[in-house]
Amino acid sequence: MRRKEDDRLLRGAGRFTDDLVLPGMLWLAVVRSPHAHALITRIDGAAATRLPGVAAVLTRAELPELGGSVPPLVPASQFPRYHHPVLAADRVMHAGEGVAVVVAESAYIASDAVETVAVDYEPLPAAAFPEAALAAGAPRVHGDWPGNLAGVSESATGSVTEGFAAAHAVVELLLYYPRVAGMPIEPRAVLASHDAATGLLTVWLSTQVPFAVRSAIAGVLGMAEEHVRVVAPDVGGGFGVKGHVYPEDIVVPAVACRLGRPVKWIETRREHFLTAAADRDQAHTARLGVGRDGTIVALETEFTRDHGAHPTLGEAITYNTINHLVGPYRVPNYHGVGRNVVTHKTFAAAYRGAGRPEANFVLDRLLDRAAREIGMDPADLRRKNLVRREEMPWRTGLNYRDGVPIAYDPADYVKMYDLTLDKLGYAGWRAEQAARHGSSRPIGIGISAYVEGTGLGPFEGANVRVDPDGTVFVDIGVSSQGQAHETTLAQICADALSVPIEQIVIRGGDTQLIGYGMGTIASRVAAVAGPAVSRAAHETARKARIAAASIFECAPEDVVLDQGRVMVVGVPSKSLALAAVAKAAVRSRALAEAGGPGLNACAFHYPDTIAWAFGVHAVALEVDVETCTLRLLKYVAGHDCGRPINPMIVEGQIHGGLAQGIGTALGEELLYDEAGQLLTGTFMDYPMPRADDMPPLEVHHLDFPSPMNELGIKGVGESGAVSPAAAIATAVEDALWDRGVRVTRVPPTSSRTFGLLRAGARAALSPSARTAGAVCHRAGLGGALPGPISSAQILEAKNRILVAPSRRRSAPASQCGPRRQPPPPPAA
Repeated sequence: MRRKEDDRLLRGAGRFTDDLVLPGMLWLAVVRSPHAHALITRIDGAAATRLPGVAAVLTRAELPELGGSVPPLVPASQFPRYHHPVLAADRVMHAGEGVAVVVAESAYIASDAVETVAVDYEPLPAAAFPEAALAAGAPRVHGDWPGNLAGVSESATGSVTEGFAAAHAVVELLLYYPRVAGMPIEPRAVLASHDAATGLLTVWLSTQVPFAVRSAIAGVLGMAEEHVRVVAPDVGGGFGVKGHVYPEDIVVPAVACRLGRPVKWIETRREHFLTAAADRDQAHTARLGVGRDGTIVALETEFTRDHGAHPTLGEAITYNTINHLVGPYRVPNYHGVGRNVVTHKTFAAAYRGAGRPEANFVLDRLLDRAAREIGMDPADLRRKNLVRREEMPWRTGLNYRDGVPIAYDPADYVKMYDLTLDKLGYAGWRAEQAARHGSSRPIGIGISAYVEGTGLGPFEGANVRVDPDGTVFVDIGVSSQGQAHETTLAQICADALSVPIEQIVIRGGDTQLIGYGMGTIASRVAAVAGPAVSRAAHETARKARIAAASIFECAPEDVVLDQGRVMVVGVPSKSLALAAVAKAAVRSRALAEAGGPGLNACAFHYPDTIAWAFGVHAVALEVDVETCTLRLLKYVAGHDCGRPINPMIVEGQIHGGLAQGIGTALGEELLYDEAGQLLTGTFMDYPMPRADDMPPLEVHHLDFPSPMNELGIKGVGESGAVSPAAAIATAVEDALWDRGVRVTRVPPTSSRTFGLLRAGARAALSPSARTAGAVCHRAGLGGALPGPISSAQILEAKNRILVAPSRRRSAPASQCGPRRQPPPPPAA
């Protein structure tokens, strides 16, 4: 079935926040700090207020109601309390933080006026990276904290000490996954209007979590939540970056209330780079122990997560990484420790994948090095350790962040793994790799298998109502940013009510439609809202049978619904349109004990815990060692998302995730200098994947229904983004291994590859450096690691060559070298 919403969107009939224009509307622009850490000593907006068309220049002094804090989306009880300013008053904690706003008759006037606002700062030292933030005497991000460590997240099963002692070989790596961010086509946007007569504040904004925004606005402005209506109209992409509350979400409504006029703010792309929440940014010290036959015996990692100035999601992402790092493998002994660090950067939150891509990158780098160390094919090592179907539900020994012990949903991991490698043509690519050995364009093959916890609670709800004209309205508490809710949830409702899907209208993203909702995040809508729609629709169908039975003078059990009609089984003459039954049901006394008048029902689904999806990615690529560029030749993804509602939409979700994961693998990276200044703040130096970067994408499905809900659904929204960086990094190293290249971070851009090739050539001259990057030992060393890490290993793990990847995919070799030297990534 094609997507219902596409016709409207493709004709330009979509309605996004910036399409909304209200009478008397003003435009808001934000005065932002150029410093990552500074005291504010003076703000003078006199010059701006004299400009024609400027309505007001407002600071915290004029808006004392903004003294509250932007609430975290996921509070962490063991973290110290912190204050996230809605508008900075006396100190800024990251570059781009808002210190004042200008309100004017047009966006252009407001933007020009911002440039005339004079702000005096007293710059302070900044801690821009975790290693600097954790150093003795480091400048504190939050003055009332004892330091910059928010807390330590930890989980374990078995005994890694015993596991490593029994290992035949151990590999240890220092690994880094960079800071990246979602770049939706539509930037963030807020429009607010306050009705003084009714006291109702209506806010339209581009968000994934309208109910969280409503609570934040009401909390900071001291209003009842019922007096705040938040509407998410059409949203042009979210990917997690719009999955929490921002200061502007509160500032704009506050200014609208203060001035008594509608106020709109539309984020610029530069503001998005500066202030939109990023993700990833983890540095790991990890090691893996295997037996002589490749059996995994122990795994551990210790890492930092850079939260930026505010830990908005608490430990959620850190625990996502810890819990997903064991992957789909049998790991008897595991220990994961994550240090949550705040720095003088924009706060971090979630981006598609949310801790899982980092976990897979670390795990797959270790698996490949371990395979090389024991002389085993990396595909065979992975297959050997996969959880078998007869071992399901597999318990990892860890607890998920909802507190429930992890148990993987029943599925056949080996079957999916074999299917994916077969569709890639693994043996054929190995033969091609051997044929090209020593050429200027060697072949590399990468594999990454993953698990993904989906369908996070605590709940979602739906209200299904059949209008007397026959239209079925389904009101949900989640908003859409392209996931096709108008199609998939309508299919669920149509199945339960047995009505044509054209009669169904899905309405979401409005806090006045249904009382409660959590949001479109964490691959959860189909798996959590879907069952709620199904239950509400089935209850509505039950009421229809009861109401119709009173009309037909039969038992409700004898009434059936079929394609929008209600009839008695075996009596074709007794048949009515569902619309007629809906009209009669408003006054039907038969419904007195069946939930009240009308064909209407509301239901909520509370999952016991998450549903576990599974997938395998495999890629073949070539690296041009003369231009230091790479080309993806074939990419195959196998996936299990339980019972798919709409296979075409599932495939589209996988394609979208693949594109974003490949973008991270090929070039995306937010780089900062030691003063906390963003260096890659435009699409010229933050290269999004282009059409010519994308190989043909081949997606295969094996569906194993989840036992966590009656529909058998597992989430799929983030799955495609989990493995591309891990698979591509593995393939690059596989192609260049004989040239001494050791990949310990992404993206492997042309200039970084150039540096790795040079380092590999130098290392080849020294026999002692040929195994740089992996610390290995044989059984009998008692699990102890030999000696300090060498300078060659440090070079590998903290390769400092490169900042912005070149847009020239076929640059001559002379242009592949580094152009400038940014600070190193955070040390583990």
